[in-house]
This record gives sequence, C-alpha cells and structure tokens, in this order.
Amino acid sequence: MNELIKNYIGKEVIIYTHSSSGVTGTVTRIEDNWIEVEDKYGNKEAVNSDYISRIKEYPRNKKGKKKMVVT
Repeated sequence: MNELIKNYIGKEVIIYTHSSSGVTGTVTRIEDNWIEVEDKYGNKEAVNSDYISRIKEYPRNKKGKKKMVVT
C-alpha cells in the first residue's frame, strides 16, 4: 500500500477513510503505516494507511484551478 501512496508525495490529494468524509492536503511524507498531510494553512495531520478506503489527486480544470469536489 505504501508503495502506491509514495506516488502522491508532493501532490495535493483527497484521502477518504472509514471514519471521515475526506482529508485534503499535500502529502509530505510516509513512514511505516502513517501518511503526513499538510493543508494550505500549514496544519499537519497524520492518517493511518490501514484505514484508507480511497485516495485521489485533487481534480483541476484545464486552467489549473481546483474543481469543486462532490463526495
């Protein structure tokens, strides 16, 4: 699992877990089963990869602006 997630380091992602609707931010590092995600304000959050149900890169339009995400 961590090998797949390493492709997202430095990218803005949405991480869906079993208990939350989504964690949004940039993946900064991965250690053991933990993923560190930093939001645009600099707040960091750790997510256990055992509980991830889905991870995807934040969608953008043709001009590079963020699209609205509907879960």
